[in-house]
Amino acid sequence: MTAQPEGRRVLLAVHGVRAEAVRVAHDIAHELVAAGIDVRAQSDVEIDLPHVEIVGMEGAAEGCELVVVIGGDGTMLRGTELARPYDVPILGMNLGHVGFLAEAERDETATVVAAVVERTWTVEERTTLEVVVTRDGVEVERTWALNEASVEKAARERMIEVLVEVDGRPLSRWGADGVVAATPTGSTAYAFSAGGPIV
Repeated sequence: MTAQPEGRRVLLAVHGVRAEAVRVAHDIAHELVAAGIDVRAQSDVEIDLPHVEIVGMEGAAEGCELVVVIGGDGTMLRGTELARPYDVPILGMNLGHVGFLAEAERDETATVVAAVVERTWTVEERTTLEVVVTRDGVEVERTWALNEASVEKAARERMIEVLVEVDGRPLSRWGADGVVAATPTGSTAYAFSAGGPIV
């Protein structure tokens, strides 16, 4: 591989507890560094390479062109949390079970490295949910979700009353144990993991 122009940086988001994920991350980091790409890895991963910058979670993806996620769907969700504030795309390698969110499997390490080095990856936009929690008209929490947001009851013996509005206009009201609002990514992942179709 030939060295790339200076200024390229990739973050590796790794399932730090799984030895296989750390091993794959080490191999990918070695190849990327050899190709002249700066590599970061989060602080809970031990990668014994002198040219890999170990960083905390805060600001980890800042200045990166890509986040390469090595693990399962849970690691992918954590990778999206690192990447989203900086509008950095993610490329996932599945080392988990279902791996619905990942693009590559464990035996495709060389393909992932080549895609990163040659910039042959493409970005697929995903819909997310903005979640705002208010109490008596006062905002108490604001977050986002890639898969789903749920409204659940606190007391087991009672139902909750849920009113769904679109653009401030009432759509429907339910009495229920809870309501799940899923994105296309989330609803497809749940159907697929339960043995259903990819929708």
